[in-house]
Amino acid sequence: MLHRKIYQLCCDGREVCIFLRDQQRWIERAHILDIEGDLVTLRYETEEDDEVSSWEEIVRLESIGSISQKLASVPRGYFELQVSDECPEAEQLRNPSTDSDRE
Repeated sequence: MLHRKIYQLCCDGREVCIFLRDQQRWIERAHILDIEGDLVTLRYETEEDDEVSSWEEIVRLESIGSISQKLASVPRGYFELQVSDECPEAEQLRNPSTDSDRE
């Protein structure tokens, strides 16, 4: 099952976070480049002391403990959300500043 999911993520080209059980560490923002037998090739970047390094690593399928992917993100702070004109009113997000004006 894990092999099929990794293969699907490889084909989709999605960015993933992978936990390596044998090393007890997470690899964040990785791309799965290839799967050959029980070997998985990953590419990711790290940043240390204002230096960005690109890594390509081959790991065994059995050492992968978990894979997760980001579904969505929302910026923090005050901003104007883009809302489709076709969005039903019941599903629209309310603006907190206009809600307080109604009270």
